[in-house]
Amino acid sequence: MRPFRAGFLAAAAVTVYGAVTGRNTLQWIAKPLMMPLLAADVATDRAVLDPVDRTVLLGALGAATIGDVLLIEPDHDRRLITGATSFAVMQTGYSALWWRRGGRPRPEIALPRVAAWLGAAALMRVKAPTVAVPLTAYGATLGSAAVLASDPGLAPEAKNVAGLNIPGVDPRSRLGLGALLFTVSDGLIVLRRLFARGERSRRITEGVILSTYAAAQYLLADPRAHAKADG
Repeated sequence: MRPFRAGFLAAAAVTVYGAVTGRNTLQWIAKPLMMPLLAADVATDRAVLDPVDRTVLLGALGAATIGDVLLIEPDHDRRLITGATSFAVMQTGYSALWWRRGGRPRPEIALPRVAAWLGAAALMRVKAPTVAVPLTAYGATLGSAAVLASDPGLAPEAKNVAGLNIPGVDPRSRLGLGALLFTVSDGLIVLRRLFARGERSRRITEGVILSTYAAAQYLLADPRAHAKADG
């Protein structure tokens, strides 16, 4: 376990605990540290990254940091929309990385995600029209990144089942799972916004959202998943 990634896990645990217990002060302390700790790992790890790839990955984590701070208070629509914009920048950065590594969209992988995106867009248009357009636009960037991350060509040694690379020793094989966890996390944000009414249900849902988000970023921001083939 590399030290900055261990620090990330500690910050993530405190953030989730703060969300579930309603202690926002803990979130304000710990959540803004999460992505910078992963960025420090990217900057210091021995994996041989192309300089452009390293810069794009650090930029994506910088955009995610802004989104993290904005979404400490997820019940404010303006913060939700602005946070989604920051995460759209991050997802675009991830997509660029995986495209540069050879990831390409495949119909059997893309079609289920397009269907889910259209369903979520229709639901938001009916239930939450004030945030439907920006969140639908963000969903397009999320889906694009998820499709590329699940391309078997990124991890040719991994087994692919139902459009998902099964995680193994190769860090590249874990990108698809990371993208799936990100999709689950963001899907729960929409469901929380639309259906969670009680304080307890909102806190528990927020804890699950943050847990799946942290797990996703832990897998996606591993510099060894983006290292050169000869590195």
